[in-house]
Amino acid sequence: MSSADLPLFRFGIIADPQYAAIEPQAEMGRYYANSLAKVGAAIETFNGEELSFVMTLGDIIDRDFNSFDDILPVYEKLRHEAHFLLGNHDFGVAPEYLEKVVERVGMPAPYYSFKRHDYRFIVLNGNEVSTFATPEGHPLNRLGHERLAALSAAGADNAHAWNASLSDEQFAWLASEIEQAKAAGEKVIVMNHFPVYPPCEHDMWDRERIVELLASQTSVVAYLNGHNHVGNYGKVAGCHFVNKRFPPSCRVKPSSITTTSITRPMSTMATSWRPKLVLPISLSKRS
Repeated sequence: MSSADLPLFRFGIIADPQYAAIEPQAEMGRYYANSLAKVGAAIETFNGEELSFVMTLGDIIDRDFNSFDDILPVYEKLRHEAHFLLGNHDFGVAPEYLEKVVERVGMPAPYYSFKRHDYRFIVLNGNEVSTFATPEGHPLNRLGHERLAALSAAGADNAHAWNASLSDEQFAWLASEIEQAKAAGEKVIVMNHFPVYPPCEHDMWDRERIVELLASQTSVVAYLNGHNHVGNYGKVAGCHFVNKRFPPSCRVKPSSITTTSITRPMSTMATSWRPKLVLPISLSKRS
């Protein structure tokens, strides 16, 4: 194997564990309580790999704030750095706990970024403007109801209360992070719970402006997400949109463990999805 084929770095991904100590929904193939064992098996596999970090793409729990007390200790066995972002089910808690979810999971902020080598990972809070992530009467909750009503009136396929959107403030932050990365000569990988492309009923409410922004910036090479359990893939300009398929811990089937490799000289991104994806990354300079 040549040095060009060796990974610059690798990272692991878990999507949608949806743990809860509740009875299964066998007709949907969801066995929520099995999540502890399945995430544990995923971590055991990851511990046998040389990884830069492991990201969980949201829906750590299915419901109930106390569910975090059961599943988060499982991650303590991970020998790699653990990163999290939040999904809609992570806010399936009593109203008094909604503002405590970020702190309980140990995230530095609801949305944030970090760097590995010449890559900037931008982690979004796709739940920010929604009907579920803030209490009734909160300005973002009211805005969420307004956006959902407008989409429903327009007959949009993603007009569902389980979806959500970014605030204008977070969208501006995303654009600023991309500009900073471009100035620093960094490639960008965006991570979120919700898909935005190809269009489907599980998408962010504001998918159009997100796709337009990411596709217009050649430094943005990928967008990774969960939420849509059947998975998906698409590409717009130089940006790959990859929806992690098969939640690893709420189905009877064995865990779907995903590792992603960035190869030298940063020209491809390869995943262990099935079927395996080898995604070319543009090396062109942006103006």
